[in-house]
Amino acid sequence: MATAQTAQRLSPWLDRLTMAGLAVSAGAIHFSIVVGESALWFTLAAWVASLLVNRERPDVPPWFWPLLAYVGVSLVATAFSLDRVRSLGPLKQMLLYLVVPAACSIARGRRAHTLMTVIITVGAVSAIVGVIEYGVLHYDSLGQRPRGTLGHYMTYSGLLMIVICATAARLLYGRRDWIWPALVMPALVVALALTFTRSAWVGACVGVGLLLLLRDLRLLAVAPVVAALFFAVAPAAITDRAYSMFNLHDPTNRDRLAMFQAGTEIVKRHPLTGVGPSVLPEVYPTYRTAGAVDQTPPHLHNVPLQIAAERGLPALAVWCWFVGAAALGLWRKFRHGRARYLAAAGLGALAAMLAAGFFEYNFGDSEFLLTLLIMLTLPWAATRDTSAPVSVP
Repeated sequence: MATAQTAQRLSPWLDRLTMAGLAVSAGAIHFSIVVGESALWFTLAAWVASLLVNRERPDVPPWFWPLLAYVGVSLVATAFSLDRVRSLGPLKQMLLYLVVPAACSIARGRRAHTLMTVIITVGAVSAIVGVIEYGVLHYDSLGQRPRGTLGHYMTYSGLLMIVICATAARLLYGRRDWIWPALVMPALVVALALTFTRSAWVGACVGVGLLLLLRDLRLLAVAPVVAALFFAVAPAAITDRAYSMFNLHDPTNRDRLAMFQAGTEIVKRHPLTGVGPSVLPEVYPTYRTAGAVDQTPPHLHNVPLQIAAERGLPALAVWCWFVGAAALGLWRKFRHGRARYLAAAGLGALAAMLAAGFFEYNFGDSEFLLTLLIMLTLPWAATRDTSAPVSVP
């Protein structure tokens, strides 16, 4: 009896604590990976305590199982790695996957909408910082790009990319609360443009384009108008950067091609388990082609190729299973779920990740990955029946 009374007193307190911790983690990750991850570990600990107190078992979206299988094949790749010690490091990033069952349980009902508002709002603040860096601090060249509140411009642009997708989804599919997204969208778009990051530009265009297509095919007619405005008003440095995407003599384009050629050879030589997570910089010089610019890149700037080279073709197949399962689940939520705009945001973010991921290894970026996984989970959390917890018999 006393135990039941204690659990009844602790339950509301733990419930509020986990939601606060998850919101802090989702927001702080835009400013500090240390603070964001620390808040996440605190949240996970409180969430596990809440499960024990309430005698509940966690609920997960269906695509979490292929994500878990991806952990399994990564462990196999680590066991057969060319450098097992070095390959142990990236495994800790997979602990971030625990945010999926945690967010599904914690951000239930209206809380999912609140958490998405936190992501959009903090992204807007970060965007304003990037605009100030460009306009006031003169972060206006490829040598010094705006990075907002983060340590690297690639991470910054990747987060802006998926926040833009979330904001566009709320504008297009949200039945209310559209004023705030409409106000912050210009800052997000301008900040992303000022990062000079072409992969994130492509990703944002694909993600938002998908959302427009799903809303009304005729809305795609807006795309040429937006493109014309971009080239009319953007600074010359940014338009030149956009044109460089089609320049085969551009050094970064040539380097991407060299990485693709080297990565393909690595996959041919190590098709089953790859060379091991985080080992690629050690072996890249062996496979480097004459056209390579970067002598020892940290990764291959291509998500599917990086996974295949590091962890083998079976790992790539499992990752594709995860992407397909997530896309199918989000599509079903979009068509029939109550949280339509959250599902649309997830679809847009997933499409943006895939498009940008052909030119950048964004799936290996902890800040980006944590935010993406939360966004993918929120449609399931929003439609979870809060009146009927999943109890352990």
